[in-house]
Amino acid sequence: MNILIGVGIAIAGLGGFVLFLWLLFEWQYKTRQGNLLEFDSGVWQFLTYEPEHYRLELLLTATNHTRNLDVFLVEVNPILSLLSSDNLDEIHSKVQLRSRHPNTGSRNDNYWESYIVNPNQSTGVEIQIDLSGKNLEELKTAWVRVGYTIYGPAGREEKIKHCIIPLQFPDANQRERWRPTPDADVLPIRTHILSAGDNPVEVMQRYVMSHAQAGDIVTIAETPIAIMQGNFYHPSDIKPQWLAKRLCYYFKSTSSLATACGLQSLINESGAWRVAFAFVVGSLAKAIFRVPGVFYMLAGEQARLIDDVTGTLPPYDQFIVLGPKNPQAVVDEIKAGTGLEAAIVDVNDLRRVKVLASTSGVSENLLNQALLMNPAGNAAEQTPIVLIRPNTPT
Repeated sequence: MNILIGVGIAIAGLGGFVLFLWLLFEWQYKTRQGNLLEFDSGVWQFLTYEPEHYRLELLLTATNHTRNLDVFLVEVNPILSLLSSDNLDEIHSKVQLRSRHPNTGSRNDNYWESYIVNPNQSTGVEIQIDLSGKNLEELKTAWVRVGYTIYGPAGREEKIKHCIIPLQFPDANQRERWRPTPDADVLPIRTHILSAGDNPVEVMQRYVMSHAQAGDIVTIAETPIAIMQGNFYHPSDIKPQWLAKRLCYYFKSTSSLATACGLQSLINESGAWRVAFAFVVGSLAKAIFRVPGVFYMLAGEQARLIDDVTGTLPPYDQFIVLGPKNPQAVVDEIKAGTGLEAAIVDVNDLRRVKVLASTSGVSENLLNQALLMNPAGNAAEQTPIVLIRPNTPT
């Protein structure tokens, strides 16, 4: 009997040791960085900007963020889509791809030669876009989908980097019509299609300062700020998990959380446990105490700010746009760069005004009154900025 007990203890001990080794092995695997190679937002410039000929250069940097693993960048394939207010029949486009590898020559035949990116090192991609023909002035945006394939310890992965390049720029000095409200005049200001390459302060300096005077307040919608921060994702880049696939059915169809990808984007920001807790408590509060909105109070600020696909202007209607990061820092930078009081707002056609952040000299009551009728609009106005001029100095 003692022998059997001893054998049982030995087997249990061996099993426990094997289980420990397996858990340790799995933990090590889960903490591996895998193929952690990512592209930045890129920088672009016009090389030629003539009535019937545009030539643009887009430079991207791919960085291997792993600590000690090589990652191969084996394929790069840019695809161009043009957005215009007219047809594209007489517009011809050509896309040219070149590598910018350190210490390696570049090919001119659009073939991407596989390249090993060492840990914490980078390589470059140059894309030149040539547009020619009539009606180029009707072009609004170039959407470049940079498909790329990486290969490494985690296998072969195909990804896409989306680059939005504006092609049409409103005249910043064009006189616009102010609109009266009871306590202030408001001026919606048109801009180009903003992108991750834009800076909020520079946008204000370009489009607002020729209209502004001391005492004015400049407001900008939350979605363009998030876009300029690069805080938007294509649904193909979001992998809905168990929780998102099930909970999304409980939201109204008009909610940005009513799709698995939309809800997963919130989970990615707030965490699965927080979203699950908010859902349970919010459901009980609504069912038992008839108190709506508890979920949004508990699930984090992004719960109210996420715009699912179709929620904004093309081409961002194809993306999930989150709320802006650190909005208070943004308005402080705008004030420092322009001298104007500033606010980031969320306004809709239902007469709802939410102030996400504002500088110290801004009256929220004045903002609520001045923006109540949503002068920026919710359609294709392309006027994300509203300049407010109080009737009496603030």
